[in-house]
Amino acid sequence: MKVATWNVNGIRARQAQFCEWLERDRPEVVCLQELKAEPAQVPPQCQLEDYDVFWHGMRAYSGVSLHVRKGAFPAAPVFSHPDFDMESRIVQASLGNRVLASVYVPNGGKDYPAKLEFMRRLAAWVRRVHEEGKELVLCGDINIARTERDVHPRERKPGIIGQRPEERELFESLIAAGIVDVGRKLDPDNDHLFTWWPPWRNLRQRNIGWRLDYVLASESIAARAQNCKVLADFGTSDHAPVVMTTAE
Repeated sequence: MKVATWNVNGIRARQAQFCEWLERDRPEVVCLQELKAEPAQVPPQCQLEDYDVFWHGMRAYSGVSLHVRKGAFPAAPVFSHPDFDMESRIVQASLGNRVLASVYVPNGGKDYPAKLEFMRRLAAWVRRVHEEGKELVLCGDINIARTERDVHPRERKPGIIGQRPEERELFESLIAAGIVDVGRKLDPDNDHLFTWWPPWRNLRQRNIGWRLDYVLASESIAARAQNCKVLADFGTSDHAPVVMTTAE
């Protein structure tokens, strides 16, 4: 099974790439972030008939979607939103004993306290899902570089939002809630594992970036993961897709 996440930085700008990617890789689950479009503004080209989908967006800002390939699971997904959803930032799907979610954490530049509160409530939600005995896959743009090694040395800036100690502590509270950072688990020694690059001075081509996009999964799912790849050469968004493949 393939579970993929991508901050598209505008679905209308990336519609052809989105369709190309899905046709090529055929992931069972796709999570998108930063749609920058209301559902009615999503191009018809992106309304793929072989996926159940929930578009959850706002005009020119934020937005997430969740796509589940039809027939990939025994039952159809039931879409909803946790009660802490704000600015169209999280959508979840229940599939029997499994919960899938696409999340776009605020970057904090506009309202830093709101970012911290969102992270606190996200961690509490992860704990609740596990307390209910369910498996969870949480994908998206967390807008936090988890550790120093998740930022290229040239981009490390003490005190900058996305690298602050209190943000990283909140990220670790997610992990403590019983979820695994699959990309780092499978590639523990890679100091060049980035998913976002500032869009200037050819930093992407030089791989001078940050790791902001994650596939996080319950331990039972992470144990079946075979790989978790960053598709660094794909697309024109400033973020790259991340794809986890599991043995099921």
